[in-house]
This record gives sequence, C-alpha cells and structure tokens, in this order.
Amino acid sequence: MKYAQDGLQYHIAVKEGDVGEYVILPGDPKRCKKIAAYFDDAQLVADNREYVTYTGYLNGVKVSVTSTGIGGASASIALEELVKAGAKTFVRIGTCGGMDINVKGGDVVIATGAIRMEGTTKEYAPIEFPAVANLDVVNSLVESAKKLNYTYHAGIVQCKDSFYGQHEPEKMPVSYELENKWKAWLKLGCLASEMESAALFVVGSYLRVRVGSVFLVVANQEREKQGLDNPVIHDTDMAIKVAVEAIKTLIKNDNKA
Repeated sequence: MKYAQDGLQYHIAVKEGDVGEYVILPGDPKRCKKIAAYFDDAQLVADNREYVTYTGYLNGVKVSVTSTGIGGASASIALEELVKAGAKTFVRIGTCGGMDINVKGGDVVIATGAIRMEGTTKEYAPIEFPAVANLDVVNSLVESAKKLNYTYHAGIVQCKDSFYGQHEPEKMPVSYELENKWKAWLKLGCLASEMESAALFVVGSYLRVRVGSVFLVVANQEREKQGLDNPVIHDTDMAIKVAVEAIKTLIKNDNKA
C-alpha cells in the first residue's frame, strides 16, 4: 500500500528532489532552523507533524536537516521516508545523559553502537542483530571533534523508549529489571543514554544507508550520585558543529572515491 500523495512522503511531506543525499537528524523540530543556518541558501521545504525539513548546500552539495521527534518509532519513519526521497547518508545530532563516570556535561559523545533496549528494532531485526553505526560516518565525526578540539568519547550508548524509566526507575513496576540492567550497562562501559540511535542504526543497516550519531552530554546522573562535579549544559552548538564538519568530510571523501 502506498501512502504518499502527489509524490510526497506520508509523514515527512517531502518528495524526491526536496532533500540532499546527506541529512542531519535532530530530534527537536526547533533545532532544524538553527542547523540550517550552517548551510548555504537554506530553504524550508516541509513542516508536518514532528517532521521539519530544510534543504541547502555545504561545499556546493545539496544537504538537508529533518527532525525526527522523540524516540525510535518516529525516527525510523523519518529514515524510511527520507531514503525513499533519495537520501543516503545520515548524522543524528541530539542530547544524551552521561553514564560512564568519565563523561561530563558539555562533552561530546559519538556512538559506535547502541544497546537495543527499545521496541522499534524488534520489528526490524532479531535481538541478536547489533545496532552499529556506519564506520565512515563514525570516523568523520571523530575527525571533526578532534579538528574542533572538543572533548569527545566514542563508544556504546544505551537506547530506551521511556525517559522516566531511566531517570526514575525506582518508581516503575519493573524497577527490578531497569535497575539491574542499568548496572550491567555501567559495568560494560556504556557511555551515555539516549533514545533514537538503536532504531536508526538497525533501520539503516536494513536499508543499506550510512548512519551515525553525535550528542551533547547534558549531565551525568552517575557523577551526581557520587557527589562529583556535574555540569549541566544545554547548548547543542558543539554537536551541531561536529555533525556539519563531518558531513563536509564525507562529501570530500565521497568525491575522491
């Protein structure tokens, strides 16, 4: 069954030609205009539900930014429909909560893979299949963070569906499961917690497109528990700049291939 009308994708309301092959994916629609300011000749091309899309140019190449809303379910819809519209390379930018004790508010986290503690990916892949970021995108993000001289960490992040299940697990009927698994993720060196990357990585694998993620660390609840310095930072400019520079690097490298 086809849901698109007049060539427009059903949810994100774009059609082929409206977006570039390279797309930045924030969760918050209000971040799209801020990100598009880094593009040349950026134009609003769609605004429907939680999905806002701007398209412009970086180094003369058409690029876009599309918001995904909160969580893996809406993010997977955006990815599916953007691929149908011609996009091929994606960088999620957003915020996360630090988990590893060495990850502080204001740092940047680059996800190499994600823990699939959410529901969307179960409808795409068996649980044994890993949620892994594309290596080209990861390498470009790391290169960008180094170039910008930001404190960054690259590794595994945890993805969940319930924001309050993370922040108030003791109040949940399944607190025994949430708290025990959280302890396991900490022992395994998980860097941070967020909500979209697992879905984007698994759906990206299925669709054969490149996906990576970069986050600003807002704060670290584990540092707070231990009475350590725990800065709270909300300015996402660092993550945006890393993503924009990474897209430029990917464009340059792809043109060499």
